[in-house]
Amino acid sequence: MAAGRPPDRKVLGVGRLEISDLITAVDAGSGARLPVRRDEVVRRLRESGDERAVRIVRRLPVDRDGVLDPGAVDRLLIGVHTELQRLSEELRIGERLVDPVGPLFDAIREVGGQNGQGGPYRLVDVGCGLGYVVRWLAATNALGPDVELVGVDLDAALVGEADRLARAEGLTCRFVHGNAFGPAEAATVYVSTGLLHHFRGPALGEFFRAQAASPAQAFCHFDIAATRLAPIGAWIFHRARMRHRLGRHDGVVSALRAHSDETLLRAAAVPGMRALLYEPGGLANPFCTTLRPIIGVRPQLEAPFRRALGRAARRMVGEEHFAGAGVVAGAAVGVEAGGAAGAGAGATR
Repeated sequence: MAAGRPPDRKVLGVGRLEISDLITAVDAGSGARLPVRRDEVVRRLRESGDERAVRIVRRLPVDRDGVLDPGAVDRLLIGVHTELQRLSEELRIGERLVDPVGPLFDAIREVGGQNGQGGPYRLVDVGCGLGYVVRWLAATNALGPDVELVGVDLDAALVGEADRLARAEGLTCRFVHGNAFGPAEAATVYVSTGLLHHFRGPALGEFFRAQAASPAQAFCHFDIAATRLAPIGAWIFHRARMRHRLGRHDGVVSALRAHSDETLLRAAAVPGMRALLYEPGGLANPFCTTLRPIIGVRPQLEAPFRRALGRAARRMVGEEHFAGAGVVAGAAVGVEAGGAAGAGAGATR
């Protein structure tokens, strides 16, 4: 794809890969960093038909064995994520997340009070990157003093920078390098922004099942709405706001890889959780909707959650919304080689 031309689904396809998913690797068990050979990354990108991405990766420095320089990769990803934070600020991601998550915690407090079980509670941001959402929540105290704020990511460099920023800003929140679903960081509510499209095939369902199997009461994951305008909007927005070629490339590919409403609802409809999609395609303005959340609640929370949302609850639908649409769960998810870096354990956005 020429650098100056908008994306075309027929040219790019949905099999394209994000460079940031390929240039770092960690051991899922220990979190230890693994070496990544540049030639292997180039091979995978070339097989996907993405010569533009190949040119970007070929510029990255390697050692004499052809392994990508981890320091250079870390600096690049921190730079890209810094620009992504600016986009999050412009898109008011913090405020948009609080719209459903605030009522979620209100519902949890109501049910907990009825059962004689109060706080404190814990919000865990999965794949937190530089921790913008967690730091914004800490700075605004938007969820109340009884909610502990934790960001988790498998990328140690990003977590380290998130922690440095939080300390410099004097914020009360924590950042952890490791598995978001481990018992040490058990959450009341899991959240993420821009993470779900990284999971392909069975990994998407596994991600939701891990949360249902945890003590969590709910989850709320914002991701790109899969509209026809999304790739063009991403191309315009990232060219205008991002300097890094990698960030521009991955921003467009992210929009192309966005999951459909049906795919998300069916993948999130796991035993023990009621899956709800906020602002599905049929109820949203495609010119305004960039990200929207898939929400999961324990069954006893649905009624109080809807009450807490008030009139906004009308913009939320369950899996029955697509009944009769002829979408088979397995086919809707779609299998694609490769999953997110750290699938099920805090992948990097």
